Amino acid sequence: MKILNSNEFDNAIASGIVLVDFYADWCGPCKMIGPNIEKLAEENADATVIKIDVDKHPEIAAEYGVQTIPTLIAFKKGQIVNQKIGFIPYPEILAMITS
Repeated sequence: MKILNSNEFDNAIASGIVLVDFYADWCGPCKMIGPNIEKLAEENADATVIKIDVDKHPEIAAEYGVQTIPTLIAFKKGQIVNQKIGFIPYPEILAMITS
């Protein structure tokens, strides 16, 4: 899902299960985790996956204290329920939205 501004982001995380991937195009570990994020999006219709480019949306990254990328934050009904920093394997990403 493409986010254009902070209001769209706030609306997107407000309901359901949402996994947000804070990344940058130049980030090596972000590129490594990318296929796992795509797999999660394809295999889990109950969850919404949002990718936020920190270079294009620094205000959203700052709002959530993102200082290192990749940072993954899982939301349930607008509340943060899990957060991981750096490359993590697929089972750990999946657990962020299922536990």
